[in-house]
Amino acid sequence: MVKKLQDTGLYRTFGLAMYRLEGWAVNPWRRGSLLLIILFSAFLVGSSIGMINGVLALMDPIGAFFTVLILELMVRVRGVWRLNQQSKIAGQIIDAARIGMLYGLLLEGFKLL
Repeated sequence: MVKKLQDTGLYRTFGLAMYRLEGWAVNPWRRGSLLLIILFSAFLVGSSIGMINGVLALMDPIGAFFTVLILELMVRVRGVWRLNQQSKIAGQIIDAARIGMLYGLLLEGFKLL
C-alpha cells in the first residue's frame, strides 16, 4: 500500500518545480538556451573529471566507476520518465547532460592520444 506524502510547502514547491519549468520553457528560445546551458555545464563536469583523474593518476578506476555509474543512472531515469510521460523537459535535460558529459570525457580521452 502506497502512503500519501504530507502536503507541505516544501513538497508543493519541489513537486511543482518541473511543471513550472515546463511552463517557463514553452518559448523555444528559452528551452534551447536552457538545454545549451545544461549541455555546456555537463561538458565542463565531464572534462574536469577526465582532467582531475589524468593529473592525479591515483583514482582512475574509482573515477571511471563513478562516471559510468552516473551515466547509467541517467539512462535508467530517462527510461522511467519516458514510460510515465511526466515531463518532456526533464527528459531533454537528462539527455543534454548525458551528451555533454560524454562529449567532455571523450574529448579528454582524445587529448591523451
